[in-house]
Amino acid sequence: MYLDLLETMDENYLGGRGHAQATLPELAGRQRATVLFVCCLGLFLVGLDTTVVIIALPSIGRDFGVGIDALQGTVGAYTLVMASLLMLAGSAADRVGRKRVFVAGLMVFSLGSLLCSAAPNVGLLVAFRVLQAVGGAMVNPVAMAIITTTFTDPRERAQAVGVRGAVFGVSMALGPIVGGALSSTFGWRSIFWINLPLGLVAVLLAVRLVPETRASAARRIDPVGQLLVFVLLTTLTYAIIQAPAQGWSAPVILAAFAAAGGALLGLLGYEPRRPQPLIDLRFFRSIPFASAIVTSVIAFAAFGGFLFLSTLYLQDARGLSPVQAGLAIVPMAGMVAVISPVSGRIVGRRGPRVPLVVAGLCGATACLMLTAIGPDTSLAWLLGAYVVFGVGVGFVNAPITNTAVSGMPRDQAGVASALATSSRNVGQTLGVALVGALVTSHLGQAGRGNVASATHTSWWLLTACGLGVLLLGATATTRRAEASARRTAAQLNPQALSA
Repeated sequence: MYLDLLETMDENYLGGRGHAQATLPELAGRQRATVLFVCCLGLFLVGLDTTVVIIALPSIGRDFGVGIDALQGTVGAYTLVMASLLMLAGSAADRVGRKRVFVAGLMVFSLGSLLCSAAPNVGLLVAFRVLQAVGGAMVNPVAMAIITTTFTDPRERAQAVGVRGAVFGVSMALGPIVGGALSSTFGWRSIFWINLPLGLVAVLLAVRLVPETRASAARRIDPVGQLLVFVLLTTLTYAIIQAPAQGWSAPVILAAFAAAGGALLGLLGYEPRRPQPLIDLRFFRSIPFASAIVTSVIAFAAFGGFLFLSTLYLQDARGLSPVQAGLAIVPMAGMVAVISPVSGRIVGRRGPRVPLVVAGLCGATACLMLTAIGPDTSLAWLLGAYVVFGVGVGFVNAPITNTAVSGMPRDQAGVASALATSSRNVGQTLGVALVGALVTSHLGQAGRGNVASATHTSWWLLTACGLGVLLLGATATTRRAEASARRTAAQLNPQALSA
């Protein structure tokens, strides 16, 4: 049933009629595989730096003499800025050329990495992480747009999207391992050095092997919408991070929440009036699309929170070195690598329901296992929880990505992909901010035992996130939901049905 829906939508809305998409000559199978490899290499770099810093946070904090709130900024600055700029970067790529923006993004990202490795204080480190995020925002949605235009067959596209999701998920899961090994051996600055040779290789391959494409009728830039999105995300995250230290009723915190609420109301009132909005709110009439966005936020809030809490617990409560902490997380990363391709195949054959239900069940179970951990909790128990959580992360990526882009007109598939990717970054940022705020509020005087007990409430919150994924997976993949996706696709491109 799911494949029939996907293929019908692709024939009506992605098949070449009535969409603003430049014609791309059909590439041979090996050429398509090469383009996929180059795009995945860029995505690997961006995904790796989403989490590679987390394992090094205690080392950075000791080096610069800063606390948890400043350390959260090194993570949040990257994910938040990237989430804010993804849709703008996608629109710019449609205008000036996707290959051009992709290559430029890799170069900016590499420059940001070089500057991060030389940052003399935490303030400049956060600033250089912002520069990295600008480059990452240029790479991420554009890589997805290149993949979408390269793989025109619906089944091949589903497989390519699955590979893309697997690579991105594995890169984020490998981040703590790579970060732990490098920071223990060469210091935390070395976690940024690895981006330089890989970034150079990706640039050279993209220049030589990726064909240039652009939309024949590019969407207009929406500066007001872009500004409202940025204000919404930054003020909301700032308020969550700073509230434990300044008080939830402090004037600056209340002002930040008010600004976030005003920006949200502004988006809801302004965007529907634009002929080409930054965010087409009609997307959310599709139950599968809306559920994919919400699921992405919840799932990656759990993922970001899980890594943040595990890093604090393993190093500050158990006294492990960064490399030992990274090795402890290997089972999770290994399961992500193994399960992600399996999830993609299941989505292609049976739809997203089973992977989402399994992902939610595993995520909730793993976090529930950690709600009472202490400094002396059995290592076998910890590793078991990490394995179960890795299975959940491996299952969640492919159904989110494929559900978000399936059925959208090709000239809006990039925007749909950018929204799905933005929701991942927003979720991870909020996850780190929320668990960091909870840990800060529960953390009394310093001590290893206090760090472990201070995480307990946060683990319960992440358990609830897993249950949320489970509930959405069970309720948003019904026949009624699929019917809403068909109606939404018809509303977005009615000319295709009448052609």
